[in-house]
Amino acid sequence: MQGFAGKVAVVTGAGSGIGQALAIELGRSGAKLAISDVDTDGLARTEEQLKAIGAAVKADRLDVTEREAFLAYADAVNEHFGRVNQIYNNAGIGHTGDVEICDFKDIERVMDVDFWGVVNGTKAFLPHLIASGDGHVINISSVFGLFSSPGQAAYNSAKFAVRGFTEALRQEMILAGHPVGVTTVHPGGIKTAIARNATAAAGLDAEELARLFDKRVAHTSPQRAAKIILGAVRKNKARVLVGPDAKVLDLVVRLTGSGYQRLFMPMLGKLVPSPRR
Repeated sequence: MQGFAGKVAVVTGAGSGIGQALAIELGRSGAKLAISDVDTDGLARTEEQLKAIGAAVKADRLDVTEREAFLAYADAVNEHFGRVNQIYNNAGIGHTGDVEICDFKDIERVMDVDFWGVVNGTKAFLPHLIASGDGHVINISSVFGLFSSPGQAAYNSAKFAVRGFTEALRQEMILAGHPVGVTTVHPGGIKTAIARNATAAAGLDAEELARLFDKRVAHTSPQRAAKIILGAVRKNKARVLVGPDAKVLDLVVRLTGSGYQRLFMPMLGKLVPSPRR
């Protein structure tokens, strides 16, 4: 991977999955890394791998929902490395359950991590990215930021919000003449721990849902996803679809408009079993 040597890149949710793969691929390309996660064990493993390949790395536990801590973290990273060039707002969680049975707190938690975590990271680092003269914001949405699915209202809400926020930001950076690229990422089914770590509404079997996701949906490796994302960043693309499933689903939505709901419901309904009463 070319074009990242000497850059200072921040990656949230770097303890596993896409975040870990991004950090390692960036490290191999010569970037300096500031990595964070709430999973300190996973974070330590990523840090160890980065040190093994000779990458400069700063690892910190960070809860992306804690805004003041995020603001302080941004300043600390900038002070440590002298500048910041890129932020990959990757940290995220999942929750399955129909709106009818979901608790307010479960929806709020997904929004706090998956949307407000992205806003917090973007706002905290944006001044430093502008000051660098060569900045880039990379926000991870999802294929669920392109179409909605039964049982995924909370996740859909957050990922659609990330998409809208990031697309607006890109236009603002261009209009303001700021030297900051902005890319929205829409991964399809990636072989990560997000499904296994996701929560579920009462009556749903979270382990069974994770097994179904891993078997029927997760087809792209985190390593492949990272390479696709970094290729798009290098070209300053506005949007990148990760995985063949994401490309197919995006095309169907474009061709059918709201008609995708009728087409997808039978298939998606099988992935979200009805709750036990």
